[in-house]
Amino acid sequence: MARTAPAQTLHLTLADTGEPLRHRIATAVVDALRAGALGPGDLLPSSRALATDLEVSRTAVVDAYDELSAAGFVESRPGSGTRVATGAGTAARAGVTAHVSAGEPPTAPVGPGPGARELDLTPGLPDTGLVSSRDWRSAWRAAAAGPVPHTVPGPHAHRRLRDALSAHLRRTRGVVANSDEIVVVPGVASALRTLVTAAGLAGRQIAFEDPGYAKARVALAGAGARIRPIPVDTDGLDPAAVRPEDAAVYCTPAHQYPMGARMPASRRATLVSEAVAARRWVIEDDYDGEFRYGVAPLPALRAARGGRETVAYVGTASKILTPALRLAWLVPPEPLLPAVHEVLTAGGESVCAITADAFAEFVESGSLTRHLARSNRTYAARRHAFVDALRFHLPDVDPLGVEAGLHVALRLPDGSDDRAIADLLEGRGVAVRALAAYRVDADGPRGLLCGYARLPESKADAAARAIAGAMRERLGSGR
Repeated sequence: MARTAPAQTLHLTLADTGEPLRHRIATAVVDALRAGALGPGDLLPSSRALATDLEVSRTAVVDAYDELSAAGFVESRPGSGTRVATGAGTAARAGVTAHVSAGEPPTAPVGPGPGARELDLTPGLPDTGLVSSRDWRSAWRAAAAGPVPHTVPGPHAHRRLRDALSAHLRRTRGVVANSDEIVVVPGVASALRTLVTAAGLAGRQIAFEDPGYAKARVALAGAGARIRPIPVDTDGLDPAAVRPEDAAVYCTPAHQYPMGARMPASRRATLVSEAVAARRWVIEDDYDGEFRYGVAPLPALRAARGGRETVAYVGTASKILTPALRLAWLVPPEPLLPAVHEVLTAGGESVCAITADAFAEFVESGSLTRHLARSNRTYAARRHAFVDALRFHLPDVDPLGVEAGLHVALRLPDGSDDRAIADLLEGRGVAVRALAAYRVDADGPRGLLCGYARLPESKADAAARAIAGAMRERLGSGR
């Protein structure tokens, strides 16, 4: 008398894939479970019988049964054969498999995605193709040639880079600060968070440009500060709008972000002198102070009388070279320097020592000076081509902020849906930003922000024509 019930007769079809034979047999069994050809408690054929039926080696069947057992589809008991486990059919129908499969490659996205835009006018991004590959490699080779760092660099580290930045800031931005006054941080957001804590600004009010740099606003608010938006005009932030209860002011005086205004000397002097009198901090974000076209750069606020005591100067490598470096520098007001060091030491935010040395080498070797000269020439030509094309296709729209930086702002009529226009352009492979992304006041200015740093001169007309077409379509006016 047989000790077990007769084995289930299986008619399996092995898929013609590139997977190992054991996987294909296991998959065929799971397919049978999914189709209902096998049920809980059913006895599977012996490994020898199934191997004969499939005309494969017995080893492959044994391995497949082991795989199914490990996955919980079957149970094997000595003397009782291999049976389908309880719940195996439910699992199979739910898409559970006996092994990891590479699957089919993902379907390519339809239309231009973030990496496949025909015209990328995203503001704030430099053209990394302008960086000399020879100078770049040389800087990193020199940095890698040093000893392997054995500690996490704190705020007193990176002496070589701080020395290089001291010379660079004095020469290009009029900021006189010795290396001991400069702190290297991993990005502008890190500098802002540090300032909020060091200056005790959590819970206190900071006057902030509106529209303004959204990431800075988020960083300050995330650190606990209360943001009070101040509308900007054609000269940037107006010191007259600052209130006595404002503990600090955040501004971008060299090239207001995003509207592009240059704060005139009279406002600069007033902002700093009133801050000194009121014992108020001024946070100066000099995000693209190195790029000027046809105009002389105004010195940083930090260079004004009283700036050393009240202005926190923030600079970054993001626009100079690439945001991928995650490298920025902070020159705090002299009274805040010890607290800044304490905050950074306690928080552990630091810049990679190799990255800092590589950038220091890039500055000291003269590579940065050559790069800025080359970039200014290239960006000036691209700006000229783009602005001329905009003025041809949009004669009634005056591009703003054309004297500096890497972007221009295009004002739209009040009440316009600038986000809808930006979305329309995105769907057509043209990436721009709406001012909606930067304003707090719902009644603030409408417009588009267009970066030209990575826009070849040969494509300037196509970009301007696309923008004009989208604006005509949404606004029903224009040429």
